[in-house]
Amino acid sequence: MAQALGSKASLAPNGLGSRSALLVPGTAALQGRRRSVAARAERDSPLEVLRQENELLKRTIGSAESAVADLETQLTGAGVDTPAQLAPGTAFDRNAAAVAEDFWSPAMSVPEGQAYIEQIGLPSPIPDHDGTECLKWDPTLWSHADHFKYRWHVFKSIRGAIDQNEGGLDKFTQGYRYYGLNRGEHEGKQGLWYREWAPGAKAIALIGEFNNWDPKTEHWAVKNDFGVFQLFLPDAPDGTPAIKHRTKVKIRLETAYGEWVERIPAWIKWATQEWNEIQFNGVHYEPPEVGRPGVLEADKSYTFKYPRPPKPRALRIYECHVGMSSQEPKVNSYLEFKEEMLPRIRKLGYNAIQIMAIQEHAYYGSFGYHVTNFFGVSSRCGTPDELKAMIDEAHRLGMVVLMDIVHSHASKNTMDGINMFDGTDAGYFHGGGRGYHWMWDSRCFNYGNWETLRFLLSNARWWVDEYKFDGYRFDGVTSMMYHHHGLQTTFTGNYDEYFGMATDVEAVVYLMLVNQMLHDFFPTSITIGEDVSGMPTFCRPWTEGGVGFDYRLNMAIADKWIEVLSKTDDWGWNMGNIVHTMTNRRYAEPCVGYAESHDQALVGDKTIAFWLMDAAMYDFMGAPGHGPDSPVIDRGIALHKMIRLVTMALGGESYLNFMGNEFGHPEWIDFPRDDTYDTSTGAFVPGNGGSLDKCRRRWDLADAEFLKYKYMNSFDRAMNHLDKAFGFVAAPHSWVSRKDEGDKVLVVERGDLLFVFNFHPTNSYTDYRVGCYKGGGYKVVLSSDEEVFGGWKNVTKDSNVEFQAQQGDFDNRPNSLMVYAPSRTVVVYAPSEFVDSAADSKASGVPGLAVKDVGPYYAF
Repeated sequence: MAQALGSKASLAPNGLGSRSALLVPGTAALQGRRRSVAARAERDSPLEVLRQENELLKRTIGSAESAVADLETQLTGAGVDTPAQLAPGTAFDRNAAAVAEDFWSPAMSVPEGQAYIEQIGLPSPIPDHDGTECLKWDPTLWSHADHFKYRWHVFKSIRGAIDQNEGGLDKFTQGYRYYGLNRGEHEGKQGLWYREWAPGAKAIALIGEFNNWDPKTEHWAVKNDFGVFQLFLPDAPDGTPAIKHRTKVKIRLETAYGEWVERIPAWIKWATQEWNEIQFNGVHYEPPEVGRPGVLEADKSYTFKYPRPPKPRALRIYECHVGMSSQEPKVNSYLEFKEEMLPRIRKLGYNAIQIMAIQEHAYYGSFGYHVTNFFGVSSRCGTPDELKAMIDEAHRLGMVVLMDIVHSHASKNTMDGINMFDGTDAGYFHGGGRGYHWMWDSRCFNYGNWETLRFLLSNARWWVDEYKFDGYRFDGVTSMMYHHHGLQTTFTGNYDEYFGMATDVEAVVYLMLVNQMLHDFFPTSITIGEDVSGMPTFCRPWTEGGVGFDYRLNMAIADKWIEVLSKTDDWGWNMGNIVHTMTNRRYAEPCVGYAESHDQALVGDKTIAFWLMDAAMYDFMGAPGHGPDSPVIDRGIALHKMIRLVTMALGGESYLNFMGNEFGHPEWIDFPRDDTYDTSTGAFVPGNGGSLDKCRRRWDLADAEFLKYKYMNSFDRAMNHLDKAFGFVAAPHSWVSRKDEGDKVLVVERGDLLFVFNFHPTNSYTDYRVGCYKGGGYKVVLSSDEEVFGGWKNVTKDSNVEFQAQQGDFDNRPNSLMVYAPSRTVVVYAPSEFVDSAADSKASGVPGLAVKDVGPYYAF
């Protein structure tokens, strides 16, 4: 069933937000022109009106820039110096770009020596309502209004207690400035404070290389009435700190039962494992000097140079793992990722990277999901400052950086993590069975515990504050929100499943608090929740009583593609069912769509490329002239492109891809691992001898001119840049006018674009009439049948044919046109004035893409 996703009034095609807020010379003239445009609104579509306004705005801004340039010339002629005014994000004139990346993704430029200074926002006041404001988007939720009122009451009560007892949300969420090791003062002396919450412990001493792992009298901490141990270590007379930079530390702790154990401080900011050691050690990481902005220097803290990029209208997310990003069988570093991967991601056209496994985890094979040190950067890939340098470079290239954060559970590791930290079963977690996740073999947080709230809220703020991450993908949110963790449960859509005794209200309130904190203090921050349940109001603002996420992962799509590929032959693909899965999401609650993520790339599962081509990928991927052809490969490449574009067009308001899947990586991901047993079934799981051979990405395959992987890689690049030009992923106008089960044809409108998908395995259709919203001329702007994408050029932009839309109802659309729809091909049509068939022959061109200049709605 066709859907319209949101109000057209929310569209800001110029990428500048509210047009009325932009004050430039000539604004009055622009407003006069707008009145003229508005007078024609009855006969022009809303999108056409917006396009015309955008064009007028561009001209007005151009006039303003010209006027400023003239004024500067006059001042210079009069002997007055004028400093160069370079807007952030504009390094130089696009027309002078040497390569396409510079044209489409101009790098940010700031004056030499200038550091980035964060502007922290203020906490919002709590709205005066009963928590049911979010129900206006779905009146059927009024049947569960009492639940929303109760949830809002709990939220308000906790916020009030934080304000009353902790000095406000700002102070409460900066626990990392108080707990752990921090510089400070005591009785007029400078030194290091160490503080730790461990209510079940009898005694704590700080040990490490600084005291030869043997605590002296002055190294024992004192416990206060709230279970917090604290210790002050004054600097030496010459100003040398008692614990030097990069010094190993631990604590020696006596439990309530008289047992002596060693632990890594819970708030430690770095932990390392030496090559000849099994256990991790905490490391005091505090460089003695401050480095120059944007320069990575030994024993100097990294100073950020580049500001955060603006929040994108739609995310094109490149999900990645730094350690396994190398072409070689090794653990890659932050600096290698910075130099090798960021340019590749930029070239592909993604505007966001989502990094996995940043929080330290003792077991590499956990993919980063069994966290041991929540404030510690994974030391396998480098130092905290090297991670900062990598993020700063991503910002220079215009990419927002999201972190895959794990607050849904914690490693049960007691030697390296926070489980049984003070010798008790509880602490930050629920005690007993409620505190154990039987499927994940890990510990479950107690979100109703005051210190757990401080710990997790501070942790969420720490990574954004200290490392300039731009937001998070919260892992395992379904497990957090329900007492049953979503295990052995089917969510049918009955509201009793979401708002009843199975719901962990304390966990939901924590998510409301963390979303408030992030969005208030860091206004451009982005939060994405991994929720398979489809909880209503998940992506409504906390101010309405919603949970507060910006996006929900549309996880059903990946499952649908696996179902289609594994259980149905090509003639049995159900177009209506595919469309339903793509579009089955709650109104006004944005989603991130994806065909596959890291989950489908792990051992035990299969990527879409593997489902399509399997063993044939090892023998028949040679490009023409470099090996035999295979109908399996031809089919696989054709469908791989179509699956990804239909997901991008219909699956959500943003899009995600896991690294390497864009070019059909031929092998699964297998982290080095030993023999083990499945925690849920007890079945024996053989290891791989600790091998890194399958824990990498074969970029050489995508880059090889003699292999066909390049075709899928090129198509991924083209469709990302198509979104840059037309903004179709986030466009409010979305309509499916045809779901033909016999022809296997889908006709989709998204924004100004018209997509024609022919999934039929054998039939091609000439003079095939398709409905469309807008009249006028259309041209091919992207065809999966281009030679550069491994196609046959049956439909190509190079023909430069204009298709004239004819008025008259067809498929319930006001206009229609006749097209050629080859088998297993998707063709995208755009209004003719935005198409240049020779665009990719220019230095700024993207192969196979026929966008004129940067398109009508260009945004990074």
